[in-house]
Amino acid sequence: MINETVDELRDHDLKIIQPRHGYRFSVDPLLLCRFAGAVEGDFIDLGTGGGVIPLIIVRNSANSRGMGVEVDETAASRARRNVQLNGVDDRVKIVTADILQLKEQFPVSIFDLVLANPPYRPRGSGRISPVPGRESARHESTALLTDFLTVAKYLVRPSGRICLIYHVSRLAELIAGASERKLSLLRLQFVHGSAQDEARMVMLELAKGRSRELTVLPPLFVR
Repeated sequence: MINETVDELRDHDLKIIQPRHGYRFSVDPLLLCRFAGAVEGDFIDLGTGGGVIPLIIVRNSANSRGMGVEVDETAASRARRNVQLNGVDDRVKIVTADILQLKEQFPVSIFDLVLANPPYRPRGSGRISPVPGRESARHESTALLTDFLTVAKYLVRPSGRICLIYHVSRLAELIAGASERKLSLLRLQFVHGSAQDEARMVMLELAKGRSRELTVLPPLFVR
């Protein structure tokens, strides 16, 4: 389509359909997939956008099957086309839904891994972006950070993992929300633009029903 581009993720042998002028995926989902590592079993990506995270995971983890949940039908439709384009229809399913609806659609504790790159700006904060899709990707809309944590806990198995990437300015809020829901913090890694920059993002691995000493990984420098 004239309003879309097809871009290559050569490291993962993927082609990604994106809006030419709308919201295009950033480096964050690529970093989160790297942080999550090899995946065995079933996973779900909350707020999947164009489906980049499920596509990378099934491409790199042969024994994985995934689902992406996206509230915006335009983005969800594009994610389905990306799944078809890359020939993984048998391993990835895209669902159009608000994450607040997922407790009604899925039984408890059925995924080995839950991933999310939640919107990091609180409602009503900052400048409203005119770029289609960017507003919902950056600003909390129907679902808040606490909702993502609640739904992730509901969906993940006690032996499973929850992996998130989030803006470092809300790290304290994220950790407090996880603690309130009795989610244990297992791993943490800060993401910097360069060695001279302050951390911009942070990646965390959480779990329910089990705990161990926190591992803080070496900082990750994007450039």
